[in-house]
Amino acid sequence: MKYGARNNVQATVKDIQRGDVMSLVQFDVSDPAKMASVLTTESVKHLNLKPGDRVQLIVKAVHVLPVKE
Repeated sequence: MKYGARNNVQATVKDIQRGDVMSLVQFDVSDPAKMASVLTTESVKHLNLKPGDRVQLIVKAVHVLPVKE
């Protein structure tokens, strides 16, 4: 397994609210209806996330890890 989580959801990036250190990324998903993730702004830049991007959401405990391959 490539990631340390078993649950994943296909999603589209809906909106990004960038801060100096942390960013809130909101996603549209078909089931459940919506999800969001708070991650470092550096990670948002590294993933080159933009509204409309298709990503895979890896769900582990309370964390939602966006993966863009």
